[in-house]
Amino acid sequence: MFAWHRPLRLLVAGAVACCLLSGCITYTVVSATASVASLAVDAAVGTVKIVGKGVGKAADALLEDEQEAADANPSSE
Repeated sequence: MFAWHRPLRLLVAGAVACCLLSGCITYTVVSATASVASLAVDAAVGTVKIVGKGVGKAADALLEDEQEAADANPSSE
């Protein structure tokens, strides 16, 4: 007699579940995107630090070479 109510109830329950879960899905997507962006920034900062250390070591090596040359030949001053 009321067999048509069951599919209607399932349809309404599914629609309500979709509406409620859409917020969760949006939060999950935004959270995942923020995490990926954070990782990308961390990787970029790490790369800059490594490059900076390399440049610093190269500058130290050049300055040490100049200092050694000045120490070896003091009459050139």
